[in-house]
This record gives sequence, C-alpha cells and structure tokens, in this order.
Amino acid sequence: MNTKIFWIFGILQSFSLGVIVFLLFRSLNLIKGESVIGLDTQILLSISFPLFFLLVEYIIYKKR
Repeated sequence: MNTKIFWIFGILQSFSLGVIVFLLFRSLNLIKGESVIGLDTQILLSISFPLFFLLVEYIIYKKR
C-alpha cells in the first residue's frame, strides 16, 4: 500500500516539477526576447531532472 502511494505522489510531483522547469525556461525566453536555451534542451531538462529526482527519492525510500 505504501509503495503505491509513493509512486502516485512521486509521479505527480515529478510531472509538476517538469512543467515548472519547462515554463521557467519558456518565460526566460519571452523576457529576453530571444532564445536562452533551445526547445530541445528545455524538453530534455524538463524530463531528465524530474526523473533523476524521482530516482533519488526512490533510493532513499527503499533504504527505510
């Protein structure tokens, strides 16, 4: 039961973190008026950072 709850909230947390990272870089592009980083890098960071964060949380959770 606890593992299911971990995965539900972990995935929700990672998804919302990815959206926040993507919107942060998009707003930086709009503020500056030109591309701060490319769209491919925005997508890569928006996916890889939350997945890495979820993996670290899972490792910490499994040690308990």
